[in-house]
Amino acid sequence: MTEAVLRPHAEQQYADELALLAEHDDRPRPPGWRRSPWAVTTYLLGGTLPDGSQITPKYVGPRRLVEVAVATLATDRALLLLGVPGTAKTWVSEHLAAAVSGDSTLMIQGTAGTAEEAIRYGWNYARLLAEGPSEEALVPSPMMRAMRTGAVARIEELTRMPSDVQDTLITMLSEKTLPVPELGTEVQARKGFTVIATANDRDRGVNELSSALRRRFNTVVLPLPATADEEVDIVARRVDQIGTTLELPDATAGLEEIRRVVTVFRELRTGRTDDGRTKLKSPSGTLSTAEAISVITSGRALAAHFGDGVLRAADVAGGILGAVVQDPVSDRVVWQEYLETVVRERADWRDFYRACREVS
Repeated sequence: MTEAVLRPHAEQQYADELALLAEHDDRPRPPGWRRSPWAVTTYLLGGTLPDGSQITPKYVGPRRLVEVAVATLATDRALLLLGVPGTAKTWVSEHLAAAVSGDSTLMIQGTAGTAEEAIRYGWNYARLLAEGPSEEALVPSPMMRAMRTGAVARIEELTRMPSDVQDTLITMLSEKTLPVPELGTEVQARKGFTVIATANDRDRGVNELSSALRRRFNTVVLPLPATADEEVDIVARRVDQIGTTLELPDATAGLEEIRRVVTVFRELRTGRTDDGRTKLKSPSGTLSTAEAISVITSGRALAAHFGDGVLRAADVAGGILGAVVQDPVSDRVVWQEYLETVVRERADWRDFYRACREVS
């Protein structure tokens, strides 16, 4: 069944690795955890087990950040993963939940329209009208189910929620209880319950966390990749994984084109060329690693279905243009200037320059 799913959950896709870690995990485990903090960290960052088995890295970044995040989950504090879009906040959240409690599906998606019921609980209104408030008429939220089972609850885009809805979490995070006044009862969290939230303050439409709510979280800021080599490695690894999952026809996703896309994104993101000699204007978009992965994946599909199976500049040019030019007026000026002052002057980027000019 899992093989037919477009995107398996982390605990399904990496079930073999999680089982291997469980076999070799003889370290102390916090109450309610499936694995020890050591095993959870090894699952995220990768490593070699005593029998020589390899655990693939799910996240490439500073080890200390992951250790702080895992240690936070072992306390009574909730974890807030903060960072600009595309820094793998959701990815890390999912894999942490899969490794800690074996279930990454207890998720609440934050939007401007998220209501309190999505965090607390709702009602089956047909039964509510027929029978009145009862346990059978109550519809538990992912948060309530996590509290009842001692699992990890995930909240995506916490700052997208209205501030009054955010503050619904305060009692749950501080008292570890969820009152149900309609039934005159409450749900007390079992050991193992914790919350992982993700947020960014870069995009439009975000709501600041109240100081009372922020104090309930330990915050870990996930950075963008520190070096171009690190970012190229992340992009290449994820493109390969996505291609396998989507069963894309074989295509050679050459590192040369991946490095070009990463270089373009990093230079426009930082506002200067790699050598530091030329200052650049930055577009309105974030140009994150996630967007670079999307551009290369789309290019790979183009090369496989409409090309000769080799990823070339023409296959990624359109994707780069779409990622950079979010504002059709100001961003287009930034992109044209970058093409003419930087790309055009690089002798080994002539094919890339021509391809970008054709789609611009």
